[in-house]
Amino acid sequence: MHFNSNIKFLRNRKGLTQEAAAAEINLSRSTLNSYENGSVVNPTLEALQLFSDYYKTSIDTLIRVDLSKLSGIKLDEMESGNDTFIRGSKLRVLATTVDEKNKENIEVVHLKAAAGYKNGYADPDYIKKLPSFQLPILFNDRKYRMFQISGDSMLPIPDKSYVIAEYLENWFEIKDGSAYVILTRDEGIVFKIAINQIKKRKRMILHSLNQFYKPYEINVTDVREVWKFCNFISNEIPYPASRDELLKSISVIEYEVGAMKQRLG
Repeated sequence: MHFNSNIKFLRNRKGLTQEAAAAEINLSRSTLNSYENGSVVNPTLEALQLFSDYYKTSIDTLIRVDLSKLSGIKLDEMESGNDTFIRGSKLRVLATTVDEKNKENIEVVHLKAAAGYKNGYADPDYIKKLPSFQLPILFNDRKYRMFQISGDSMLPIPDKSYVIAEYLENWFEIKDGSAYVILTRDEGIVFKIAINQIKKRKRMILHSLNQFYKPYEINVTDVREVWKFCNFISNEIPYPASRDELLKSISVIEYEVGAMKQRLG
């Protein structure tokens, strides 16, 4: 959580002392100091709202985004009241679960749960009902979730495989040609190769590895979550030609992206 460092960072950007900022936020200087130095680990909702209103920044951003890593342009836009540089809309707090040691679980969204996840992805009570597990080989400071995929659009990854993916908070970091699990408003969960057109057109182009399926565009406002592909688990052995077909599919995607960029000028 970046809350403590973020409020100190934003105060310094304003060029204010703790005493001056505390007076404007309607807190005592000692209370503000406690928040900034991390003495208060879990700020109250009322405190979060105070800082959110004062810095014109969503609570989600204050908690989850390291503001010191953002460009000056993005920070200026945010401080002007337009907290929209990530995802094309304001961030939300990701519903998640932890184990008895307060470590993030990897929740499992199997095929039977996919329809419910489309509507319950932001509901903590729904997420708590999903099966979950721990996988020690993954990074401790990142959030992972497992999705079971259906169909043959992403062959050679077999039908009904389980895909492990990392939560992607900043959608501008989507890399062309990389695979993502994307939760959409209409389709629900899709597993596709993404082409990032968010900055220019507020859209993504989604490709399948299986050339039988045509690519299509999706508006960023129709996207609910993005998860970066890490690995997959399957009880099937991929067929021998999978590597050649994969390389061929990637070549086709690269060609189509090049042609599309030329058309866009």
